[in-house]
Amino acid sequence: MKILVTGFDPFGGEKVNPAIEAVKKLPDTIAGADIVKLEIPTVVYKSLKTIDAAIAKYDPDTIISIGQAGGRPDITVERVGINCNDCRIPDNEGNQPIDEPVYADGPDAYFSLLPIKAMVAKIQSVGIPASVSDTAGTFICNHVLYGVRYLCEHKYPGKKSGFMHIPYMTSQAVGKRNTPSMSLDEIVKGLTAAIEAVVTTETDIKVTGGTEH
Repeated sequence: MKILVTGFDPFGGEKVNPAIEAVKKLPDTIAGADIVKLEIPTVVYKSLKTIDAAIAKYDPDTIISIGQAGGRPDITVERVGINCNDCRIPDNEGNQPIDEPVYADGPDAYFSLLPIKAMVAKIQSVGIPASVSDTAGTFICNHVLYGVRYLCEHKYPGKKSGFMHIPYMTSQAVGKRNTPSMSLDEIVKGLTAAIEAVVTTETDIKVTGGTEH
């Protein structure tokens, strides 16, 4: 098995992005699967073009994208991406689409094809906080979550894809009072566990991951 794991470059005034920093530190092999690591730009459509080219080049079985969710306290495995670009801030090239579809001919939403419950359970089993998330926002993370699934459906049938959000790294929380963070080593440990679950799980486990609000 081959897994393409992507991480964004810094955005929104941050000097680093824990997504790509963690991706770079992942083992080259996890549970027997070869790991291909890719940095992607925090830019609408250019991010998807970068991933599209990597899929064509490396022919991975699964694509897992990682993004920063500053303010979240744990690693969150995303359940669904929606067909909506509604950027609160401009991307790294100044684009700021508002209430526009990611792909006009796409469905309203795509659910992740990854075993999200098993991934959460595996992350928790190594002592790292994790949960299922039902929203990836409407910025570039959701853009990639939805867009990669669209690419797979239209160009790369049979491939699976999904998305995980991670908290700020500890160094990013300096000066941000009451802001949760996680060490880079813990993030890498959690992502590694999640990828192990992807490799070893054929059918997702049936446990609750829902919320009241």
